[in-house]
Amino acid sequence: MTEMVFGTMPRVAVEPVLPRWWRTIDKWSLSAVLVLFSIGILLALAASVPLAEKNGLPSFYYVTRQLVFGAAALAVMVTISMLSPTQVRRLGVAGFVVAFAGLALLPLFGTDFGKGAVRWFSFGFGSVQPSEFVKPGFVIVVAWFMAASQEIGGPPGKLYAAILAAVVVALLVLQPDFGQASLLLFSWAVVYFIAGAPWVLLTSLGGLSALGGFLAYNGSEHFARRIDGFLNPEIDPRTQIGYATNAIQEGGFFGVGVGEGTVKWQLPDAHTDFIIAVAAEEYGLVLVSFIIALYGFVVMRALLRLTAERDTFTRLAGAGLTCAFGVQAFINMGVAVRLLPAKGMTLPFVSYGGSSVIASGIALGMLLALTRKRPQGQIGEILARRGR
Repeated sequence: MTEMVFGTMPRVAVEPVLPRWWRTIDKWSLSAVLVLFSIGILLALAASVPLAEKNGLPSFYYVTRQLVFGAAALAVMVTISMLSPTQVRRLGVAGFVVAFAGLALLPLFGTDFGKGAVRWFSFGFGSVQPSEFVKPGFVIVVAWFMAASQEIGGPPGKLYAAILAAVVVALLVLQPDFGQASLLLFSWAVVYFIAGAPWVLLTSLGGLSALGGFLAYNGSEHFARRIDGFLNPEIDPRTQIGYATNAIQEGGFFGVGVGEGTVKWQLPDAHTDFIIAVAAEEYGLVLVSFIIALYGFVVMRALLRLTAERDTFTRLAGAGLTCAFGVQAFINMGVAVRLLPAKGMTLPFVSYGGSSVIASGIALGMLLALTRKRPQGQIGEILARRGR
């Protein structure tokens, strides 16, 4: 009877999840990430075999583990990329709480594996580095705070974000991990700048960072040793930087040939921090330039898509994740060519490491989710309508 009087309700066609995801995802960026991961496996075949033999393990032990880690990271990345911005925010906040708790517990239960910095939890069968998982969640929480502060009657989100950044950076400095601390500070500054930070404040923060570096140099032997090595005009050929520099020079334009490199036998971290030196030696400038182009492509594609985004949180979080991804790659490669002091930072999706690869998958999954096409007007059209 009701249908006879009022008529039937029209059915709204709901597009299945996978077709909608494939239609809205940035396929070019997704493809670039897959190529980066494939290059990482290729380089793992060259760089990790000597390490496995030194440790008395099967030749492809680390390659197999990298494949497992990478498969998990790609699965996580694709799954997260299907989420809405609201779901990304909730996941980021929950993930940050867990990772932050792990970071705070490191001084009590962490280990340094003989490297002088307590950064890992060891479980016998493997290890976890909490700082890797703090990064994506930190950017999401900071963007959430700052977006909320721009709402009418909103909380003082910029102040909350600054306090949170100070606490997280202090925990990282205690390890010590100045590289990750610098990366998080940079991510916070990017989000703050886009949210409307005054130049005077940013300049003051830059001065405070310089002061912090001065205090760290005088108070940390670990930090001072790395800075002294970087400033020394002469490179000790027996150090990691010396081996990496020589490998890059030997590689030239086309490289010495697949499997012909020697730096992988000399560097204990050839498969992680100095993986780009292995690429430069065996494949030359050609492959290194291609890797740099892939990172630059992902960063530029994401920033261009975010310029059309209306939602404040999405713009802030997407920009923070994009810049963190690009700057981490820049730091890793900059250390290898001696543009920057040694940081102990991996190359996203290329370096070996379970925590690094999976955390990169989480971060890129969030970024792909935030840069998906959604039904909204272009920002130019909105401004034009407001001007009428």
